[in-house]
Amino acid sequence: MSELIQNKNPGRPRILLILGYGLASICLVWVLHDFHLVKALREIANVDWKWVVVGMACDVFSYGIQALRWKFLLAPFGKVRLSRSIRAVYSGLFANIILPLRPGEILRSYVLSDSEDIRLGRVLGSVGVERFVDLVIATAALAIVSLFVDLRGRIERVAYILGIVTLVLLAIAGVMILYLEIKLGSTPQPDAKRRRLPGRVMAVLTDLHAMGTAPSFYPAVLTSLLIPFFQVLGLWAMMHSYGLELSFLAAVVVLLIINLGVSLPNAPANVGSYQLFCVLGLSVFQTEKTTATGFSIFAFLALTLPLVLLGFAALLRSGLSLRSMREKVSGMPRQALESDSQA
Repeated sequence: MSELIQNKNPGRPRILLILGYGLASICLVWVLHDFHLVKALREIANVDWKWVVVGMACDVFSYGIQALRWKFLLAPFGKVRLSRSIRAVYSGLFANIILPLRPGEILRSYVLSDSEDIRLGRVLGSVGVERFVDLVIATAALAIVSLFVDLRGRIERVAYILGIVTLVLLAIAGVMILYLEIKLGSTPQPDAKRRRLPGRVMAVLTDLHAMGTAPSFYPAVLTSLLIPFFQVLGLWAMMHSYGLELSFLAAVVVLLIINLGVSLPNAPANVGSYQLFCVLGLSVFQTEKTTATGFSIFAFLALTLPLVLLGFAALLRSGLSLRSMREKVSGMPRQALESDSQA
């Protein structure tokens, strides 16, 4: 991924990499400050491993549901096999774990586009739809949880800001849908002579319109609700295994804070930022810092290990090696543009 950005803009990637690794280092320094190793080891020794297995299973299963949602979103463009979608999702997770700047979304798009013969631009567009739906669900979840849990000052302000951002994006999406309904009418493609938008932009909007108005969009939304549910369930099971007797709603808050934090430029596998925001999330519920730090490290390792193993296996099944994975990621934006221009 870093090679890709360097080829297009030599200064920008270096800044992003420095920023990502710098933030990770700062996060780890803060998290490990005043950390009592002996106490943490004692807590880990008392972990209930049955609940750890439950947490791992729920987290892994959530990504299988994500693959099912992806299949539904891409239904207007072809019949996607669930096994290929699952393989692509876990390959992307593996890329995010071992490479900086989260290139996994690009890699999984390539893997599925190549195996199912769907234009890469359309697959990347479906990933954007996924992120938008996830944002709406996260905002709604935070608003609901705030009715039952005291989120305290800063986190409550973050909830308000996130709500405003989501409302703005929803308004923009509504305008785009209205424009497309008027422009497209009953025809699948607008007349080229009457277009006011560039061809590539119109092609993207048309594909998004096809996804959003297809009957398969409704099961995609339903599965989108199940993804965070199982991720929260997995985190809650990890808390229970560690002896943190917090409610399911508390796990919702902690996961939302973690997800917001790891959306920043990051080192591989979100090292540092995951631990920091997990500790901050647990601090809302008055969890002692050493206990929160120990849990953040333990949960990170326990939830990441299955994804490493499954992701590596999925990558090999896709016919890619670590070297070819980097090469494919580096050529992805150019391929997407060429794919759209030929549409």
